[in-house]
Amino acid sequence: MNAHLLSLYHALPATARTLTASLCGWYLKAWRSGAARARLAEETLERDRWSASQWQSWREERLAFVLHRAATTVPYYRQYWAARRRHGDQASWELLENWPLLEKEPLRVNPRGFLAEDCDPRRMLPEQTSGTTGTPLQLWRSRATLTTLYAIATTRTRGWDGVPQNARWARLGGRLVTPVPQRRPPFWVWNAAMRQLYMSSYHLAPDLIPHYLDALAWYRVAYISGYPSAIQALAREAIRLGRRDLRLLAVYTNAEALSPEQRQAMAAAFQCPVRQTYGMAESVAAASECAAGRLHQWPEIGHIERLPDGELMCTGLLNADMPLIRYRVGDRGRLVANPTPCSCGRTLPALETIEGRSDEVLVTADGRTIGSLDPIFDGMEAIREAQIIQEQLDLVRVRVAPAPGFSDAHERSIAVNVRERMGEVRVLVERVDVLPRSANGKLRAVLCQLTAAQRQDALARSMSAAVAHAN
Repeated sequence: MNAHLLSLYHALPATARTLTASLCGWYLKAWRSGAARARLAEETLERDRWSASQWQSWREERLAFVLHRAATTVPYYRQYWAARRRHGDQASWELLENWPLLEKEPLRVNPRGFLAEDCDPRRMLPEQTSGTTGTPLQLWRSRATLTTLYAIATTRTRGWDGVPQNARWARLGGRLVTPVPQRRPPFWVWNAAMRQLYMSSYHLAPDLIPHYLDALAWYRVAYISGYPSAIQALAREAIRLGRRDLRLLAVYTNAEALSPEQRQAMAAAFQCPVRQTYGMAESVAAASECAAGRLHQWPEIGHIERLPDGELMCTGLLNADMPLIRYRVGDRGRLVANPTPCSCGRTLPALETIEGRSDEVLVTADGRTIGSLDPIFDGMEAIREAQIIQEQLDLVRVRVAPAPGFSDAHERSIAVNVRERMGEVRVLVERVDVLPRSANGKLRAVLCQLTAAQRQDALARSMSAAVAHAN
């Protein structure tokens, strides 16, 4: 949603924002819930117990199809292989190891070049995402791809835990569903189409969190999905207040690494299992945690390789209309080298760990923690990369590596978007040719340079405000 539409949305009364969210929900649900959804879910459960040889046969066949389709119908790859042929290179595209590593920049610069020529983007669902590195990306998926994706996703998350399909749930993500300056509830919108309570992750100050907890009880939420840092904030306050009326069926974390401390707090507060999930907007890899604690891959989504430095390189297998081959997702992790049977009974391959990125949580002057600021770049195609740095409680620097078309208007939009999430802070937008990398060559999209004392001071002031409000 661009800045103009977002401002119009925020000007609506709460009931109108809820209606808008529900209408958008019905639209997305129509794309994701095809007539074959039930059959696809049953087939997913059957594949959960395939043998290793069955998975190998399936993967070889699917990979051969995706590589052939990419090399013959996708402009970017067809041009790449034609260039190799002109230089006398006879390497076969049928072998994955002959394909180059794909960085995000070619995808950002020319997203249509990755769309198969027999696809009409007007008949596909577009998705704009800034990605975890602040690199804006444009993606397309067909209805069949989306239906399959969400059938697999629901089956291997709440389906594994026996959560009813019609269960009410809460989502804590990066969408600005409520204006950040707002200090009175609601800090959420109810999406009736998806039976989803979308809760703002930008209002989690200690004096406001009790309203969130009341909303979870009022809406009879059965499970929560979202950023671990945001859900942990709710969990800590629930424990402090001694709330025992918030028992859930499950908590599903995503987008950030899940620490043992976060898992423990969530399990204690919500009296339920906590499951880690892994994935990205490009849908080239995915995984979810079973009751035995193993992070099982979803092989239908993508094939995962590991570079020597631990970075994951993924080839998308589900979305053959926009195939991304040996794509560097920017995450680090470890594959299970010698898998043993999982006590859950499933034979899916597994990830040993997902180390994720080293992005840091930012802190506002009133003690809120901001776990994701990626959406401030949504729809800004004139940005190659960006980095957000909190230098002081009231000072945020945004470094931008601009693409052609970047203007002062983009700078103003970035500043407005940051303030909408962080409150009244100074925002310095700095244009640079190249963003600095860390020692291992990675771009850290978010940096928090506050000292431990500054963080503690902000939290203490926020707690004082909570006590004063209670009295």
